Amino acid sequence: MTTIVINGENICDLESFYDEIDRVLTNDLDMKTGHNLDAFNDILRGGFGVFDYGEPVKIIWTNFSKNKDKLGNELTKKIIEIIVDHNHIEFETTD
Repeated sequence: MTTIVINGENICDLESFYDEIDRVLTNDLDMKTGHNLDAFNDILRGGFGVFDYGEPVKIIWTNFSKNKDKLGNELTKKIIEIIVDHNHIEFETTD
């Protein structure tokens, strides 16, 4: 199983969250992704970068508490709901 680390040190607001997602999930992609939650959901399905469609992966989000404070509870909750809605993704956070 591929493990992907979202480095919370690179996140200070929503735009930097999307930049980090692009960096870790779509490396070598020849197109720019949409920086919105719908595009994030599509990326998590797979086939856009580092893993294939539906391929089992583990995503670890480091420095999560710091990012939760920066992004806010509601937005963070939506992001987590999108991630855990994908049955092929094992998700964990660290502080």
